Amino acid sequence: KSPLQKLQHFLHANPTAVPAIVLLLGVIVFSLIVGSRFLSAFNLSLIIQQVTIIGVIGIAQTLIVITAGIDLSVGAIMVLCSVIMGKLAVMMGLPAPIALAAGIAAGAGCGAINGVLVTRFRLPPFIVTLGTWSIFFALNLWYSASETIRSQEVARTAPFLQWLGTPVDVLGARFTYGSFFMLALVGLVWFVLNRTAFGRHLYAVGDDPDAARLSGIRTDRILFTVYVLAGTICALGAWILIGRIGSISPQAGQTANLDSITAVVVGGASLFGGRGSIIGTLIGALIVGVFRNGLALSGVDVLWQEFTVGWLIIIAVALDQWIRKVSA
Repeated sequence: KSPLQKLQHFLHANPTAVPAIVLLLGVIVFSLIVGSRFLSAFNLSLIIQQVTIIGVIGIAQTLIVITAGIDLSVGAIMVLCSVIMGKLAVMMGLPAPIALAAGIAAGAGCGAINGVLVTRFRLPPFIVTLGTWSIFFALNLWYSASETIRSQEVARTAPFLQWLGTPVDVLGARFTYGSFFMLALVGLVWFVLNRTAFGRHLYAVGDDPDAARLSGIRTDRILFTVYVLAGTICALGAWILIGRIGSISPQAGQTANLDSITAVVVGGASLFGGRGSIIGTLIGALIVGVFRNGLALSGVDVLWQEFTVGWLIIIAVALDQWIRKVSA
């Protein structure tokens, strides 16, 4: 085999290698361009805080992408759940833990709607979630009356909803409980995907659903469960969102859908299904955070920051196409 073929086989066997290399190169380049400001403990911890929500929503998106689907409604589910939590706790006076549980149940219900439409009615995931994105977003505006619940009101009546935004100083760096919550969720989902039968079945369904069905895997049940899990994780992302911004706004998280897809694709997952990892998604979210932060510190306009992220997506998809052509 030629050196290029060996590299192709290596990347096929280690899908997180490319994003890890890109992340390392990004840190080195921006540390040389920006200097000590970029590598300061404060700035690196700020990057982690900025990608916390993307990382959590990216976990939900990864589960769907592994099954060869895509979920365009994750951002709308997250914001709708945050509004439900806020309305119940702040406006109706319910205890915050109960409001949180209701929001998580709503997220699971939204995921179940997507799952039923995909498994029972055999509709394409892209079309289904495009439609439910509009539905959930409209429900969000209706239920919230397009009004924002201020952070002072949340802090006064339901401080528990802001708990994940509590800062924690570690070795001169400032994190939040939300960052540690994201890392714990990454570890839990990684274990499920790599150490359980459900995880193996999930990859099998994404790689070849017909072969998985013939081998005895109940593919519809797997798909339905995945969408319910994704909705539940989006609801947990809503809790982090409230802690991150303090207030509860129906307009928050407008870019969460595209950001989650960006993190998943840049993290090495294949949009054709069967390939992807939670660690890769976390690295993908960090890549986006590092590039945006480094470009901002370099004085680059926001327009060109988005331009750079767009090219990252295109290059990641092109590289995935090349890796998938590896010969056995």
